Amino acid sequence: MADLRVHLGNLSLKNPVMTASGTFGYGLEFADFIPLDGLGGIIVKGTTLKPREGNDYPRMAETPQGMLNCVGLQNKGVDYFCEHIYPQIKDIDTNMIVNVSGSSPDDYAECAARIDALEKIPAIELNISCPNVKDGGMAFGVTCAGAESVVKAVRERYHKTLIVKLSPNVTNIADIARSCEAQGADSVSLINTLMGMAIDIEKRKPLLSINTGGLSGPCVKPVALRMVWQVAKAVKIPVVGLGGISCPEDAIEFLMAGATAIEIGTANFLDPAITIKVRDGISDWLDNHGCQDVHEIIGCL
Repeated sequence: MADLRVHLGNLSLKNPVMTASGTFGYGLEFADFIPLDGLGGIIVKGTTLKPREGNDYPRMAETPQGMLNCVGLQNKGVDYFCEHIYPQIKDIDTNMIVNVSGSSPDDYAECAARIDALEKIPAIELNISCPNVKDGGMAFGVTCAGAESVVKAVRERYHKTLIVKLSPNVTNIADIARSCEAQGADSVSLINTLMGMAIDIEKRKPLLSINTGGLSGPCVKPVALRMVWQVAKAVKIPVVGLGGISCPEDAIEFLMAGATAIEIGTANFLDPAITIKVRDGISDWLDNHGCQDVHEIIGCL
């Protein structure tokens, strides 16, 4: 069997398959379907400094080849996570990674600092697609300055592997990635959801409570793949690819485009065992093509 081990900075993954935040709960919800220790990493749902109620319902809508969501980062806050969730997941034998969100650089940094103290959380993923409440609501991740402000603040207080999740709703994602790298990011992951909308023509109103939401699923894959390819050529740090991956072949495309690892998101809702199937499918493909190591195809375009 081919060697599937990869590294994101100092973080060692037993294989390149991880889960995308918000689609896999805290991992425990999927324990009846797959061996959790068979994954390279599990990125748990978004965590913020203070509890968040999320947006009003309806906040999910099906679209052709995908889905829209505006859940709004509903969670009970980082202190609840540290006290109640962490004890339940700390002994899962894989990389348990926390997705961190915030409304100001200080918010992000304080949340990250509290997670830094948790021995068995080896990495965080920064969601910089959040609105900057002090700057008119524009997402931090859509400007180089905004991205830099968050990564810089977090890097000063967080000492483990720092992955930054990039927004696709930008003009040049490579510039944003370089800005994150310059401020000390160990890796970047992309893409977060694309902004989208759906309308109920009988009620003459949007299907989502806040009108727009994040589009994910197979429909976004070509956009995600192009952006991963662009970013992998622009930075020296490892890239994690995600966006519409729903089979081994999809994952292999992302690896060939330059991703060191991948995340599976929306497909988890359709098949709770898809992560393990993708892992095994990558292994089979490498064996069938005479590859000894997954690095033989990473960035091979």
